[in-house]
Amino acid sequence: MSKYDYDLIIIGSGPSGRSAAIQAGKLKRRVLVIDRKDRFGGVSVHTGTIPSKTLRETVLNLSGWRERSFYGRSYRVKDQIRAEDLKARLHMTLDHEVDVLEHQFNRNHVETLDGLAKFIGPHEVEVATDAGETTRVTAAKFLIATGTKTYRPEYVPFNGKTVVDGDEFLEMAEIPRSLVVIGAGVIGVEYATMFSALDVRVTLIEPRDTFLDFIDSRLIHDFTHQIRENGVDLRLGSAVEKIEDAGEHVEVTLENGRHLRAEMLLFAAGRMGATSKLNLDFVGLETDHRNRIKVDRKTYQTSVSHIYATGDVIGHPSLASTSLQQGRVAACHALETPTLPESPWYPYGIYSVPEISTCGMSEEELQERGIPYEVGVARFRETSRGHIMGLEHGMLKMLFSLKTRRVLGVQIVGEGATELIHIAQAVLNLKGTVDYFVQNTFNYPTLAEAYKIAGLDAFNRMPIPEEFKVRKQPAEPAKKEAKKA
Repeated sequence: MSKYDYDLIIIGSGPSGRSAAIQAGKLKRRVLVIDRKDRFGGVSVHTGTIPSKTLRETVLNLSGWRERSFYGRSYRVKDQIRAEDLKARLHMTLDHEVDVLEHQFNRNHVETLDGLAKFIGPHEVEVATDAGETTRVTAAKFLIATGTKTYRPEYVPFNGKTVVDGDEFLEMAEIPRSLVVIGAGVIGVEYATMFSALDVRVTLIEPRDTFLDFIDSRLIHDFTHQIRENGVDLRLGSAVEKIEDAGEHVEVTLENGRHLRAEMLLFAAGRMGATSKLNLDFVGLETDHRNRIKVDRKTYQTSVSHIYATGDVIGHPSLASTSLQQGRVAACHALETPTLPESPWYPYGIYSVPEISTCGMSEEELQERGIPYEVGVARFRETSRGHIMGLEHGMLKMLFSLKTRRVLGVQIVGEGATELIHIAQAVLNLKGTVDYFVQNTFNYPTLAEAYKIAGLDAFNRMPIPEEFKVRKQPAEPAKKEAKKA
């Protein structure tokens, strides 16, 4: 028997903690998952990924958003949409997610313990429950997967009702008629565009002159045009000077002298690593200015060899999808089990209205690296499926190397972007070229046909490969006339 209670203790049950626990269970190791809440799933299930995406789908369905190009902007599936309508589907989805997670833990013999954990020794943690009881457990290896919490600066008068953060936003008692969102990051953009689809008057404030800088600038230009057309008042380069809770509404003063009033304010300017209560100093671990932990990005091992960290707590890319992969890789390395490494290219999805999804390099990255490239573009309105769906907007952009003809990056904005991007991901990771999109047939009519259109758009401007060049045969010399007899 080992001198420790467990082979692996995982602190946090979000996507990375969940996948690590299941992987460890399948390896028949003794594994314990500790979470501060009695319902497992972490921020991803309860206040982040799953709730926001469920809310988005509910908004688009109840508002009739997808059908308005056919039936007019006044078209509604339900005339009076209330907060209860949004929450009904939300709670059903969350209950299902928790049930599936608990079943997976049970099936793989993963033990669980709810409470707040902190290190009291190199291989020991103390867990304090809400009931005031404490338990001490030991393990050979640890995985920190505590995720993040909302950044709540002192100058923002949070009250949980009219001035809220990203976690409180879903608990609204009623849908506001006007909304100010501070922070044009992923969370701010997603919620701002969702509520604009509900015909809420939305103002999105970003102190910097640009937003979503990791996305290709041409895509952002197209996206900005669409959300402004949809009613979002986007204020870039507008730092906030003062926020005042005026009871039934909120007053916002900007440094440029502009003044705003709205029924609700959502502060979505960043998140912090949820590590402050772990007592990391005791085991020799340090965090950065946002309380995030530095790790080896291949193994997810921290500077303390038997402690690993995965998910949002280690920073970029802070995606549920990449966190799932990180947890699996970390668990295998911690338990000394060989496994396949992560693929170099992964998709990035933003579930705004419209959606954005990218994979690979942007045009700006190619220019910075001095890589010669060609661009292929397709508009969704150019596809038959786009006409059938009534899509007036949407774009797919592909970047190809002029030297190797390989796909270097794909960016999509519009309906179904987060689903369509996986075609690009497969071709990128398999080192495919522009020829793939020219040679292959796509279902017709589909939005995926945009890949074919964009591929041909680039192919027709790229140098012709040597094997396809038409070479003229040299003219045969004229036959000498036969001498007359």
